[in-house]
Amino acid sequence: MGAARPVAYAPPVSLRRNLARGYWRLSRWTLVTERVPRDRPGILIGAPHTSNWDFVLMLAIGGEGELPFRWLGKHTLFKGPFGPLMRALGGIPVDRRDPAGLVDQLIARIAEGESFYLVVTPEGTRNGDGWKSGFYRIARAADLPVTLGFVDRTTMTTGLGPTIQLTGDVPADMDVIRAFYADKAGLVPSRRTEPRLREEGVA
Repeated sequence: MGAARPVAYAPPVSLRRNLARGYWRLSRWTLVTERVPRDRPGILIGAPHTSNWDFVLMLAIGGEGELPFRWLGKHTLFKGPFGPLMRALGGIPVDRRDPAGLVDQLIARIAEGESFYLVVTPEGTRNGDGWKSGFYRIARAADLPVTLGFVDRTTMTTGLGPTIQLTGDVPADMDVIRAFYADKAGLVPSRRTEPRLREEGVA
């Protein structure tokens, strides 16, 4: 048997929902959201990922929709006094020095009955050289739907767009994703990255 996963306190769903709805009432941003399937886990793409403030918007979007979600973060974020808070906010620590087995671990959690949306920011470090294909590989390996989350400074809107099922035809799937994000600028438009996998056609 593997080691037990740390159990962290998480605010009650109703509290998170009320806090999120209060945020949207006061925020300059307008929430524009399609409701996502709630009967199964999935992948939630956060893009364009151009600022650390995207994290705050993600928490508010998930809270308003009472959406259980998890996100991947550097293992160093989970050390020290902030570790329990990061886990309570849905974080899953990842040691990037030893990434092998991450997909298998996530699939195992889902197989054990966990139902959540995994938030992925494919642009990674926001350095403008394309998207990482991890979200695609996880979605295909676990047969998960992919919801397109967005931030658009030009219209001051953010939220969740359509939910799609990847087909395995990488260029065709990415064309659908590119079409959705074509007019989404992110919080800092100059940092926006074109949705194109570095290994497109090989994912």
